[in-house]
Amino acid sequence: MKTAIRLLATTAAAVLAVGVAGVPNALAADNPYERGPAPTTSILDATRGPYATSQTTVSSLVTGFGGGIIYYPTTTSDGTFGAIALSPGYTAAWSSISWLGPRIASHGFVVIGIETNSRFDQPASRGAQLLAALDYLTNSSSVRTRVDATRLAVGGHSMGGGGTLEAASDRPSLQAAIPLAPWNTDKSWSELRVPTLIIGGESDTVAAVSSHSIPFYNSIPASAEKAYLELNNASHFFPQSTNAPTGRQMVAWLKRFVDNDTRYEQFLCPGPSGSAIDEYRNTCPSS
Repeated sequence: MKTAIRLLATTAAAVLAVGVAGVPNALAADNPYERGPAPTTSILDATRGPYATSQTTVSSLVTGFGGGIIYYPTTTSDGTFGAIALSPGYTAAWSSISWLGPRIASHGFVVIGIETNSRFDQPASRGAQLLAALDYLTNSSSVRTRVDATRLAVGGHSMGGGGTLEAASDRPSLQAAIPLAPWNTDKSWSELRVPTLIIGGESDTVAAVSSHSIPFYNSIPASAEKAYLELNNASHFFPQSTNAPTGRQMVAWLKRFVDNDTRYEQFLCPGPSGSAIDEYRNTCPSS
C-alpha cells in the first residue's frame, strides 16, 4: 500500500517531540505520522479532539474553487499534518457541514472547507474544485508549511460526495476519500485505488443508498481498502447535523490511512455497532 511507501520515504529528520496536554508526540521510529494520545471512543465522540485549533478565511478570488475556510492545529511542535478538502452539497454552502472543520482539525489535520464556484456545480466540477483546493492549500495558503503535501484526502456531501469519488479517480495519489450521502450518475468506480469510506443514510430519498452509496461501494475494488457505513433512519441531510458516528468514523479513517496510525483499526474492524448503525461493511485493513 502507499502508506508503506511513505514510511520508507521518511527520513531521520522525524524526531521525538512533546504533544498536546503533555502526551508524548508519536513522531516515533515506527510511524513518524502518528499524532496525539491513544484513541478511545469518548475522545472520538467528543465535540473536539486533543488539539487546539484556529482558522483562516480563503478569498473567493482564488483560482479553481470558490474560497472557504481553513482549520488547523495551532501547535508547532508536532511537525506537519495531513490534510483534507471538503465540499458541501448541491445548492449548499460550506456552513451546512462546517462542524466537520474544527472537529477533524482538532484530531491533528489541516482541513479546507470549500465554497463551490456555483451552488449548482455537478460532481465532476466539485471533484476538480476539491483538487484545486488541495493544490492551493499545499502551495499558496498561509498555512502551507503546516501541511504534508504527500498525505492528502478529500470528502464531501451529496454532489460533494460524488465529487469526492471523481477527485479520487482523477488523483490516485490521495491517501483517503470520504463521500457522505454521495450522489453521482456514474455508478462504477472500479478504477479507484484510494482507500474510501462511504457513509450513507438508510432513509435517504435524494441519493438513495440502493442506487448510489451501495453500488459505489460494491464497484470499488477491495484492494483499494473500503468501508460502507449506513446510518439507521438517517435522511440525505445527516451530514448537516453533528453526529457521533460520522465524526468518529471520518477521523478514524483519516488517522488510519492518512497518518498510517494502526491504533485506529479498532474503530474500523469489526467497526461500529449500536442503534445508530443500520449496516457496516469493510475490507478490514491489514497493518
